[in-house]
Amino acid sequence: MNYKIINKKKLMATAAADKLGSLVYAPINLFKRKKEIDPARVNSILVIRTAYIGDAIMTLPMLKPLRDRFPNAKISFLTSHGAASALETNPYIDDIIAYDPVWFYPQERGNKQKHNGPQRKSKKTYFEFISELKKRTFDLIIEARADIREILLLVKPLNATYKVSYGVGGGGFLLTHVVPYDKLSHKVEYHLDIARYLGCQVDDVHWGIYLTKEEKANIRKLLKDNDIQRPFIALHPGVRIPLKKWQLKKYAALCDAIETDVGIRTVITASEKDTDYVKDMLKLMRTKPVDLTGKLQLRQLAGVLNEALLFVCNDSAPMHIAASMGVPVVALFGPSKSIETAPYGNPSRVVEKVFPCRFTCDENSCKHERFHACMEAIEVEDVFAAIKDLLKEIDV
Repeated sequence: MNYKIINKKKLMATAAADKLGSLVYAPINLFKRKKEIDPARVNSILVIRTAYIGDAIMTLPMLKPLRDRFPNAKISFLTSHGAASALETNPYIDDIIAYDPVWFYPQERGNKQKHNGPQRKSKKTYFEFISELKKRTFDLIIEARADIREILLLVKPLNATYKVSYGVGGGGFLLTHVVPYDKLSHKVEYHLDIARYLGCQVDDVHWGIYLTKEEKANIRKLLKDNDIQRPFIALHPGVRIPLKKWQLKKYAALCDAIETDVGIRTVITASEKDTDYVKDMLKLMRTKPVDLTGKLQLRQLAGVLNEALLFVCNDSAPMHIAASMGVPVVALFGPSKSIETAPYGNPSRVVEKVFPCRFTCDENSCKHERFHACMEAIEVEDVFAAIKDLLKEIDV
């Protein structure tokens, strides 16, 4: 088995668990006949993509093809609390189930986050959560990440005629159908290939955060209240994984260049946890961007980005939100692989440098002799040139 896992410890643990599980289940699976997936027998579908927000966003394109292929099926989507609000009002989802698995969110054990919206509000432990979920019957379960923990702890306990995922993260012996995996591709295509395997027709990519009229009106008011007029360029200097972050002094210089040399207003959209980082960045600037740091919830962020001329960011969840909304993006890539997670499907530019170690980097620890070299090698001039080039493409 060729596993799609870079971290060596995780790879060894997964391979060992997979081998043991395959041996234990071999006698059972030997006599199991693989059933062809019959759309007429699929009345309920569960899609599972809990980690992380950006990855959940990149799973959304498979929903319309699923709806078209299984028109009578109720589609439920199991995701993290953080990503759940992005799914609200999505026309291809009937039910949102929010749960933060402890294997991805150890600091949030017991689902203690508070949430508003139609998704289930829960402070349940894993056993309480899975006990409740087991009361429901699904005809088709799709585990979109391909992770042995998700398959073992979320898919296996549930009743379903069909259980589908890739085998590249282990756990294939617990599935009824294993999707073939040929080569590394963009995660949007990775998810769409599951839909294609199920017989779905994929002609166009439909995704995004579906904002209501009221939300759009509130965004226009927010922009007006903060004296933000179009056109403007939004920048998001923060990121979940520290190694993906570009230096604040360079973001500061870039904002100054945009405002003075291009003459376009800049708006900072960082999250609350980056408040100190942005404050330090603003101290280094000659110009004064509009600072919305910590003022935007996920859907508000989507609304602001939807009004932006273009968006500049590190490889992050907001990058995928912008891409899903059709917003032109300039994205800075270091330890992550742009072949998998570049802005998908709309005008964009990726700014990155050639470092062979990037392809074996697990994004959590830097093994290069010069720490953080892949991000530090990106200069302000590189990003500014990409911005000007993209502005030409979108005819500004």
